[in-house]
Amino acid sequence: MRARRNVTAGLAVMAVLATLANCTGNSHDSQRSGNPGQPRTDRDAQRNGPAAPKHPKLSGKQGRLIGDGSTSYTGPQPGQLRPRRLKPGDKPPQFVVFSWDGAGQDGQKLFSRFRAVGRKYDATMTYFLSGVYMLPAKKRDLYDPPRHSRGSSAIGFNDIKGVKDTVEQLGAAWLEGNEIGTHFNGHFCGPDDGVGTWSPKEWIDETRQAVSFVKHWKTNTGQRDGEPLPFDYGKELVGGRAPCLEGQKNLIKAGKKMGFRYDASSVGGRQVWPKKIHGIWDFPLQEIPVPGHSFETLSMDYNFLANQSGTTKGDPSKRAAWGKQMRGGLRAAFRRAYKGNRAPLFIGNHFESWNGGTYMNAVEDTIKKICPKKGVRCVSFKQLADWLDAQDPGVLRRLRKLDVGKRPKGGWAGFLAAEPASTHSALPVKRKRK
Repeated sequence: MRARRNVTAGLAVMAVLATLANCTGNSHDSQRSGNPGQPRTDRDAQRNGPAAPKHPKLSGKQGRLIGDGSTSYTGPQPGQLRPRRLKPGDKPPQFVVFSWDGAGQDGQKLFSRFRAVGRKYDATMTYFLSGVYMLPAKKRDLYDPPRHSRGSSAIGFNDIKGVKDTVEQLGAAWLEGNEIGTHFNGHFCGPDDGVGTWSPKEWIDETRQAVSFVKHWKTNTGQRDGEPLPFDYGKELVGGRAPCLEGQKNLIKAGKKMGFRYDASSVGGRQVWPKKIHGIWDFPLQEIPVPGHSFETLSMDYNFLANQSGTTKGDPSKRAAWGKQMRGGLRAAFRRAYKGNRAPLFIGNHFESWNGGTYMNAVEDTIKKICPKKGVRCVSFKQLADWLDAQDPGVLRRLRKLDVGKRPKGGWAGFLAAEPASTHSALPVKRKRK
């Protein structure tokens, strides 16, 4: 049955589209203030590679520097799943993707906080980096955004310390198996000259600049002695999420030319198995329950805020209830997939302490509660794309016929019985983290 939505839910979606232009991710700019369960023990899977170090140091290992030495090639990414095809009688893994828009490290230290959460509960995530967070304000004129004046950005720029701190987190996150995607650059929204009006050519130019800021952070900050990122961003980048969730149609056209494998920019998705658009996986924010209401909202922290307070500094006496409501909504969405059609669950977030950190705490509690469960895989969008691409297309077509929360008639044992047998197991085997 299609997810129920009423006028209130529709207004909440419109609110996030209209106001995300003011959502600054980590609020980095030249005047930034800097103050804004039980771990899994039954490892029934294995990730590739050795245990990842906590910091992206190249000491003691070979790394080929790239360009000005801002990035390097250190080999295949550690901590990746080994995709395996489902076989008849298998129940699909329950994939959950936690993603972060505008990822960067500032005085709140939320990037490092959730890296630690991911390590503890065996969750890899997708961090969508805003390219201007790699560009100090004094070099702002290097950014020439489509349809806007050179050196402009709706979310400001960074300072040198902010760039260095973000580089450290990005490198460590990648070594731990997380994905570094893109949130592009200036976060321009709106019907006149926002990203929703951009052509495929303009999206390509915007992405090229985002990659360039990462690959030249040393030159742009003057910090020549810093440790390089342990990966080539131009090759690792395979997907992103558009600011304000606008402009997907032309972004996908651009992404196809750039070699993207997925896009996470669409809104109003349902908890069903994903499909491709023009050869690119469409991973939308999904409609999920709002406890105490009959409508549903998008699976993102900002949408719960829009439904609850409409402001980032709401009534402190209500914050505990708001956090409980978000936790309840995320868990309800998880349960109906986990016990139903096993469709991947997509949860979007921002590194922000809105309403006193209410939503950060709700997300952390959700990770703690669901990621250690049997059969659950908290992965990045890239890892999910790997798994989907490894499956038999006929199997995926059958999975997509399952509606929201609906189990196969007769159970999973016979659902894929008509498909050819495989010698592979259904679940990727994970390595035990040290």
